[in-house]
Amino acid sequence: MFQENSSANCLNIITTSTEDGAFQKKGHSARVLSPEEAERLAKDQVLVSEFKQLKLEKEAQKNWDLFYKRNSTNFFKDRHWTTREFEELKACREKNALYSTERCKVFQCDLTKDDLLENIPADSVDVVMLIFVLSAIHPDKMHLVLKNIYKVLRPGKCVLFRDYGLYDHAMLRFKSGSKLGENFYVRQDGTRSYFFTEEFLSQLFKAEGYEQVVNEYVQRETVNRKEDLRVPRVFLQSKFQKPFNKT
Repeated sequence: MFQENSSANCLNIITTSTEDGAFQKKGHSARVLSPEEAERLAKDQVLVSEFKQLKLEKEAQKNWDLFYKRNSTNFFKDRHWTTREFEELKACREKNALYSTERCKVFQCDLTKDDLLENIPADSVDVVMLIFVLSAIHPDKMHLVLKNIYKVLRPGKCVLFRDYGLYDHAMLRFKSGSKLGENFYVRQDGTRSYFFTEEFLSQLFKAEGYEQVVNEYVQRETVNRKEDLRVPRVFLQSKFQKPFNKT
């Protein structure tokens, strides 16, 4: 691990992975597009019709249910990066004497409309994970999710966030006719994805009363040795906390 561009405003850390030959860079600088990529994105300005967008919003849950049904066994892999990137998860599990798998409560809800207080006491949660969750929600409703979580989060405790960042490889793969709005796209199966900027996410959380602890891009180049491909991945990795009650 080493540092580059060390300054008060820009600190990038590069970690080389020996597992797959990939590198990872963290910092506040967004990925720089190639001229060809920039030209392609600039030309893609036609938005999906309002009628279809309303239909996609109405059928959002159904489309995601079908996605998980199709990919229940062949899509998800445990890459063990969550405890590496978020120390709070490991500490929460190991230091809490009350931790028990028999005490966990599992329930399903729509964070944009179901009140979490119906299942969780106010000011009682130490850690909330929003890992590849918010990108699947319409940007106009993201604030409802954060407002809902804020009610159950304990003062001084945090939300751990990781999701798609601006100019991720997945964003650049969308074909013309897939754009729903700025940095917002629909896949062929009807599921949608938003690609976050550091500034947008910061404003989103702060507007609901959270304090920013960490908010940075993770730029990672993954390597497919079998096909000899190097793919640029961009994520936004952040931590926001609920402030302590003011006296």
